[in-house]
Amino acid sequence: MTVLVLGASGLLGSALVGQCLEQSIDVVGTYHSTAPSFEIPLEQHDIRHTAEFQTLLDKYLPNTVVNCAAMTDVDGCESDRERAFDVNGTAPGELARSSATRDIQFVHISTDYVFNGEATAPYDEMESTAPIQVYGESKLAGEEAVRAVDGENLVTRLSFVYGVRGDTNDLVGFPSWVRDTLQAGDEVPLFVDQHLTPTRAGQAAATILDLLESGAESVYHIASRSCVTPHEFGHKVARIQDANETLIRESEQSDVTRAAGRPSYTCLDVTAVEDELGRPQPTLEDDLRAIEDHF
Repeated sequence: MTVLVLGASGLLGSALVGQCLEQSIDVVGTYHSTAPSFEIPLEQHDIRHTAEFQTLLDKYLPNTVVNCAAMTDVDGCESDRERAFDVNGTAPGELARSSATRDIQFVHISTDYVFNGEATAPYDEMESTAPIQVYGESKLAGEEAVRAVDGENLVTRLSFVYGVRGDTNDLVGFPSWVRDTLQAGDEVPLFVDQHLTPTRAGQAAATILDLLESGAESVYHIASRSCVTPHEFGHKVARIQDANETLIRESEQSDVTRAAGRPSYTCLDVTAVEDELGRPQPTLEDDLRAIEDHF
């Protein structure tokens, strides 16, 4: 099997390439501006350029395409709606359509931000979507465009992604920032009025490959089983690195000014992926222990 990873320079994309290499799966990657440090075929590519993508498909003949490329700057999407919809909304549909015409399986990575955050229990895959910012709207448009294509398509929604890069082995995301701030002896203000289910990139990458092997289609949520606030998440990071937890203080989303609103509750129900693969998703503690050498 050959997997083409679009956006291999990002955290999830690099983790997916790393997982493919560990499992002896042939893998090809694309990047937008900076090439990742992998000894695999790499192509600079903008996913908005459909003709170039078709050329890549014909050149490498992948069995599966996984689209990890996206405009993920939530506030940036708010100020550049057109680009956000081009990259996150229109392009994925064109990628899926080009893949389908060649009988290539297509996977699209989406987000918990397709929900409005008004729930009080974890969202399952059948819950109504109602994004509250341009980023979520554009990602939902991408989901819908992919699912409208008649082909072997899989959409996965992730939440609050963090983890270890597959090429450099560097810790990236929220735990890295908390770790470094605590090591510097500085206070760490963390929200107590936001709930989410963190997704470790390496675990998500492995789960995506398992879903591909199982022949899964439609929509699946991939995240930890732990619905936590950033404040609770930060305390778990502090404990695993044996840092001074008194430096972590409570804050609220209203304490910061941001261009785009964030939903207050986006915990994801992971029952469907657990049932599909016949195993539980990890807890946040499980995921942190898997990367404890980075603290």
